[in-house]
Amino acid sequence: MSGNLNSNNLANDEFIFNNQDSDYKDLIEKLKEIKSTIALLEKTIFK
Repeated sequence: MSGNLNSNNLANDEFIFNNQDSDYKDLIEKLKEIKSTIALLEKTIFK
């Protein structure tokens, strides 16, 4: 029984890690979009 619980815990931990990894990748993509938008606005303002 204990081995089964450990196996389930590892699978759950791996799912959480993959989910967090995906969240970080999404955040990085959003930050890149914001960065490019700010750069475009700066070019427009300082023409």
